[in-house]
Amino acid sequence: MPRIAIGSPAEFGHADTLKAALAEFISVLIFVFAGEGSGMAFNKLTDDGSATPAGLVQASLAHGFALFVAVSVGANISGGHVNPAVTFGAFVGGNITLIRSVLYWIAQCLGSVVACLLLKFATGGLETSPFSLSSGVSVWNALVFEIVMTFGLVYTVYATAVDPKKGNIGIIAPIAIGLIVGANILAGGAFDGASMNPAVSFGPAVVSWSWSSHWVYWLGPFLGAGIAAAVYQVFLTDSTHERIPTADF
Repeated sequence: MPRIAIGSPAEFGHADTLKAALAEFISVLIFVFAGEGSGMAFNKLTDDGSATPAGLVQASLAHGFALFVAVSVGANISGGHVNPAVTFGAFVGGNITLIRSVLYWIAQCLGSVVACLLLKFATGGLETSPFSLSSGVSVWNALVFEIVMTFGLVYTVYATAVDPKKGNIGIIAPIAIGLIVGANILAGGAFDGASMNPAVSFGPAVVSWSWSSHWVYWLGPFLGAGIAAAVYQVFLTDSTHERIPTADF
């Protein structure tokens, strides 16, 4: 494992770090606005009807497309994490300092909250639905879902965006990341909403002030991300390659 870096407190005021945090804020805002907005649009079109397979497909496509764009537009500035769990995975793998990670986490959560507030205003006061567990799904079932789905997401990030040997495959990293999230929503959306992203869960929870089982949507993604980063770094990364700078992630 590469050495985990804490970083210097001076990073908090460094121009590049602040620009990167702003890029994360904007990318998450774009992603959450489209993803949560698609759910609100579905509810409006169905008069708040019950969930349907069509709604699940709509959520999968909206989140997959929006994440592809959000990662792409942030890649050259912040690395396009768009997810506190991805940032944590980058930290575990030694690709970002703890100080920079903290700034990213704050920016990502603020981006999600602002997106949900904008949606509430734009829709005339409609609430963004908080993530919740489906009937018959326990917190432990949901925790496993979030761990496995986020493992797949962060493993994909490492394989297509972080690995020094990625070569031309890095070109398709944003779309690969969007596709794995869309696929995971099809797999887990009916059970726990398939968050894989603590910021995505945080915004609706703040705006609706509903925190039921919210810890699952933090612990699961962070565990899955940490495991994926450790597995890729220890068993699959060639130790002769230099660690890539954060800006290229």
